[in-house]
Amino acid sequence: QVHLVESGGGLVQAGGSLRLSCAASGIIFSINAMYWYRQAPGKQRELVAGITSGGSTNYADSVKGRFTISRDNAKNTVYLQMNSLKPEDTAVYYCKTNRGTRDYWGQGTQVTVSS
Repeated sequence: QVHLVESGGGLVQAGGSLRLSCAASGIIFSINAMYWYRQAPGKQRELVAGITSGGSTNYADSVKGRFTISRDNAKNTVYLQMNSLKPEDTAVYYCKTNRGTRDYWGQGTQVTVSS
């Protein structure tokens, strides 16, 4: 059974930093691409960043240069380092992966950036 657990969210002032973690189980983590999504109130869920099994990364334009996705295969964990946070980064952040044709999501962690 695939299980994803996010942590690290919280309240931070604009310009601050947070690091999110997502611990995975039930998959062969090292061969899975991993993703971070976010959903703000009243908005659709959007892709924030992704990292392949080989370590290649991609980012939404809105977070390029401020966020960094990374992975530790020994710990079955993917991270999202978020710097220079803005109020518009406020959202619930979700970790996602897939096994076969099925997507798996974590429960989400709230990030709130005050101005």
